[in-house]
Amino acid sequence: MAEWTNRLKELGIELPAVAAPVAAYVPATKVGNQVWTSGQLPFVDGKLPATGKVGAEVSEDDAYGYARQATLNALAAVDDLVGIDNVSRVLKIVGFVASDPAFTGQPAVINGASELLAEVFGDAGAHARSAVGVAVLPMDTPVEVELVVELEG
Repeated sequence: MAEWTNRLKELGIELPAVAAPVAAYVPATKVGNQVWTSGQLPFVDGKLPATGKVGAEVSEDDAYGYARQATLNALAAVDDLVGIDNVSRVLKIVGFVASDPAFTGQPAVINGASELLAEVFGDAGAHARSAVGVAVLPMDTPVEVELVVELEG
């Protein structure tokens, strides 16, 4: 069994409470030895830290941080469903970036998610990924992240 809880403590990272769904879905679901999260927004204490398009109202640097926060929320959903220490590796993330039409830095924004997963899981955090620019996201959030993880045994 992995010791991801200890790694989070070493990094000074505390998983937030699971964000309440904003529509008719569950935060995460288990299928076989995988957990798939719903798209997670960068809620902090139940509120979005910013709204708007990256490259216009939201800076790329701020969006990077929001991708990191959305990923923490996804990890919280995984932890709540199966326990974070049961994760063997990260398989895939999908990051959506609400983008100004001229903005093309979606991969750099979603690095906020990827780099967090590398910090926490090391080599087990290496994953396949998509970073997609979109016109708008729910609640006008700048970033949304989905996560797929594999479980031990």
